[in-house]
Amino acid sequence: MAIFAARPAAVADECGVDLADLIAKCQSYVRFPAEPKVPPSAECCGVVQSVDEPCLCAKVTPLVEQWICMEKAVFVARYCGRPLQPGSYCGSNIPTNKEKHLFSPKYGGKH
Repeated sequence: MAIFAARPAAVADECGVDLADLIAKCQSYVRFPAEPKVPPSAECCGVVQSVDEPCLCAKVTPLVEQWICMEKAVFVARYCGRPLQPGSYCGSNIPTNKEKHLFSPKYGGKH
């Protein structure tokens, strides 16, 4: 998410997100390595709830993908109850909706 910091106002205006808040509250859940995937905090999910995911995903460049594990980012979005549409992509090659929120309390998962 730090890579988005180069254009925070533009991303925030276009995608309806407080980018500084998103970075502060969610970056630890989307950094490499890809495993383990850790359920995000309530604070992170609160910010994720306000994100226009298709807009933000459209801003993901190969450079961003060097710093953010998109597989984890998709997991966080799902966990927080904001999965992307089936068949859509976030970044260059990560399908966004292969499975249910496996760890989400909404689907019987445990924290």
